[in-house]
Amino acid sequence: MTRTPRLPRRRLLLGAGGVAVAAGAGWGATFLKVYQDRRRSNVGKLSFRNAVRIPALLDPEPSADGRRHYRLTLAPGSSDLLPGRRTPTWGANGSYLAPTLRARRGDRVSVDVRNRLPEDTTLHWHGMLLPAVMDGGPHQMIEAGGTWNPYWTVSQPAATLWYHPHPHGATAAHVYRGVAGMIILDDEHSARASLPSEYGVDDVPVVIQDKNFHDDGSLDFTEVKLAESVAGADNLGVLGDTILVNGTYDPYFEVTTRRVRLRLLNGSNARVYWLGLTNGRTFHLVATDTGLLARPRAMERLLLAPGERAEIVVEFRPGDDVVLRSFEPALDLGFPTERFMGGDDTFDILALRAARTLRDSPPLPTRVDGAPGPVEAPAGATVRSFDFTGLQINGRTMDMNRIDQVVPAGATEIWEIERGDEWVHVFHVHGATFQVLDVNGQEPPEFVRGPKDTVYLYEFGTTRLAVRFDDHVDEERPYMYHCHVLRHEDEGMMGQFTVVEPGRVDRAPRTVAAGGGTHHH
Repeated sequence: MTRTPRLPRRRLLLGAGGVAVAAGAGWGATFLKVYQDRRRSNVGKLSFRNAVRIPALLDPEPSADGRRHYRLTLAPGSSDLLPGRRTPTWGANGSYLAPTLRARRGDRVSVDVRNRLPEDTTLHWHGMLLPAVMDGGPHQMIEAGGTWNPYWTVSQPAATLWYHPHPHGATAAHVYRGVAGMIILDDEHSARASLPSEYGVDDVPVVIQDKNFHDDGSLDFTEVKLAESVAGADNLGVLGDTILVNGTYDPYFEVTTRRVRLRLLNGSNARVYWLGLTNGRTFHLVATDTGLLARPRAMERLLLAPGERAEIVVEFRPGDDVVLRSFEPALDLGFPTERFMGGDDTFDILALRAARTLRDSPPLPTRVDGAPGPVEAPAGATVRSFDFTGLQINGRTMDMNRIDQVVPAGATEIWEIERGDEWVHVFHVHGATFQVLDVNGQEPPEFVRGPKDTVYLYEFGTTRLAVRFDDHVDEERPYMYHCHVLRHEDEGMMGQFTVVEPGRVDRAPRTVAAGGGTHHH
């Protein structure tokens, strides 16, 4: 079985002695009750009675101008998320979530984003390599009632990406309300790879989210604060007790082919999933965040942190009935933090029910020709170090006007991400692709050995990345790097960098120009 690495701890946040101190202060009984109540599971409580929704697919033909034009209207609505109750939600081209956008390497694309939400927002193309002014970060705000028209040329390999709001200080709420969608990129190599590719039939988007609901069906944004006041142990924001897949509660998918490709996206604000099949069956990992693997990898479990994607192929026999489950993730955070961060939780995600007769599928390829090779840093590559502790990076809180790093276009650098606490932190960088080199000097887990833009940071360790930056130059408009636990991001665990011509690194501005990045209200 694939396991997450066990890494050394420097200290426990609150051991038994801490609980005793809390008890002496009158906190003990209350704390222990909250601790006991925070173990969550839906196992044995679902009947898997709802066919999982498949998001609409937007795959327009090129227009007369040679571009593929996509239209997205962000608006509030009302959704049937729970049986017999209506939930006020947000979505794009619908009341909840958003359509899947499909494009190919070399495509010239344009998106018409209309904001009909009651608040200003943005739309960030997570994992896309594109100019900073089109990235949809916090500098590209779209006013309520306004329109934004980003355009770019798809220049990267086949991958599963996604898009979601990124307004500074409000990302968690906007994503939690429902604005998020998948992006599928194809290229000439993926077309020849013999992987399942019929959208919604044997190539299935699986957007996993956790929610809490009030009795009337409305979303519950409450964050448990007691443990935070006792020990700083509960700082993630909302951890939900109800799982939705593509906005579907209690979902199943009807399998009609021998092999099915599941494009897994952790679209949750903070929850980490430890995914496997309930019958212990092996599946094959065929892609990580930003590209296909050269060779599919057999495994039984994989960790999926917020913002991460993984593509897996599962083989079925006629009549199979198996559940994709999130087992207790090995977060290695110690007592009591592990429980408050979801480390003791287990959830059934999606039932997979095979028909009595299954269509044949091509055999799984043993090698995918043209898959991206590993990102390799040259000898003497620039090394940058980042300390992720609390809600700060390198002891600083996000400043929208401050450029924290300046990177030469096309460079490959070594970024060392040090994790200095027992909190869940997830590193994401815009405008770049990286390879995880090692975690505390050890080989990284098998499920993150591939092209990535997002990765879980293991406790009290240094995760070393070889980061390859794109060549879109802009001295005024920055990209972001940040924790993808959305509450952490909102509270300032984010930095900014610009990509400049190599000879301009020392002379590039260290502040964002007035209005820098604001584009097309």
